[in-house]
Amino acid sequence: MQAFLITFCISAMDLECASQETVKQGLLARGWPPIKGFSKHVKTKVLEFFSLLIKLGQDDPRRVVHSLKAGLALTLVSLFYYYQPLYKSFGVSAMWAVITVVVVFEFSVGATLGKGVNRGLATLLAGGLAVAAHQLANLSGRIGEPIVLGIFVFLQAAVSTFVRFCPQIKARYDYGLLIFILTFSLISISGFRDDEVLELVHKRLLTVLIGGSTCVIISVLVFPVWAGQDLHNLIASNMEKLGIFLEGFGDEYFKMPEDGESKEDRPFLQGYKSVLHSKTNEDALANFARWEPRHGRFQFRHPWKQYLKIGALTRKCAYRIESLNGHLYADIQAKREIRSKIQETCTTMSMESGKALKELSMAIKTMVKPFAADIHIENSKSSVKNLDTLLKSGLWDDETDLLEVVPVATVASLLIDVVTCTAEIAESVNELATMLKFEVVEPTVSPEKPETGQPKIGIS
Repeated sequence: MQAFLITFCISAMDLECASQETVKQGLLARGWPPIKGFSKHVKTKVLEFFSLLIKLGQDDPRRVVHSLKAGLALTLVSLFYYYQPLYKSFGVSAMWAVITVVVVFEFSVGATLGKGVNRGLATLLAGGLAVAAHQLANLSGRIGEPIVLGIFVFLQAAVSTFVRFCPQIKARYDYGLLIFILTFSLISISGFRDDEVLELVHKRLLTVLIGGSTCVIISVLVFPVWAGQDLHNLIASNMEKLGIFLEGFGDEYFKMPEDGESKEDRPFLQGYKSVLHSKTNEDALANFARWEPRHGRFQFRHPWKQYLKIGALTRKCAYRIESLNGHLYADIQAKREIRSKIQETCTTMSMESGKALKELSMAIKTMVKPFAADIHIENSKSSVKNLDTLLKSGLWDDETDLLEVVPVATVASLLIDVVTCTAEIAESVNELATMLKFEVVEPTVSPEKPETGQPKIGIS
């Protein structure tokens, strides 16, 4: 009987162990796939992140250089903490030099210089006014001192914050006003508990100037990135994108679907889209460029406003092109016989306007007067006159369905607007050429004249 009980207990223990092992294996089988899937997801995200970083560096290698420059500037000002004699001179105030580098160092020279000047002048002015406020508060006694300081802090914060709403001030001095509010408040409040307010202001101002100077020197001397140059290239590039679209639009629009492959596979017809959203970037670059010293052919008081005017006209033309692009991919297309009657004149308008914009773009890039662009514009205007003559001559008979004519007539009207916009852009570019005294280079090959029966136009 005893042997039976022992055998039964051992069997029960074996069964229990076996059941526990089965449960563990079941839990492991159910829990491992989610863990494996999560680790795979994390690995994929990490690889995507590093791929994005590599792409950012390849798209613009200047980003890598800027990162190295920022590291160099921060390392240099950190010596105020690492080097004992410097730390004894500034103490904890040396941290303001580090903070200045972090907030002032920007991608372009203009942005860095603008922030540096704003921070330096704001610190100097706020420090001086804070010392004066501290001296006036001392005259009111120990009880009245915090009340007077509180009134000064309230007034300067309220006035400075209200001034920040002014568009002209906000565009160039918003950061300086922000630093002015911060510095005045910190020094006023600190001066109430610390009598050495002059020493506090002196150290704060000196460390800010050291940090800002370090940023500006490295930004200018080590592979500088000029905002003015970027704006110059951006305006020229935007015009070139519009020119590429217009050069290809005529053939694409008047080519019926059965003539070839789908029109969706035309990436060169989509490049203009970035022009539609370039205003913010242009305004920012122009604001930064105003702070930059002379570099290359760009003067200190370069006519950046004229660049913005050209950019605005280019976007105006881009919106017309956006409408043309909508007709290019419209589901309902006019018949071939309806299109063919105005195909030649519309194609010429589009082609000549595109060539004019590309010539204007090249003129800005090389700073050479755009003689050839004027000829292309005259050619496009001649095509507009020819189209007007065709329409007045009764191009479509009475049996033509007007609903089928409307899309083609709309495209023709938009192309006429594009020709007008191109002429306005050319006028603005010529104004810029006059302001900057662009180089005069006579074209070696005269642009082709359209065979429209119009008199040939030479270079005046």
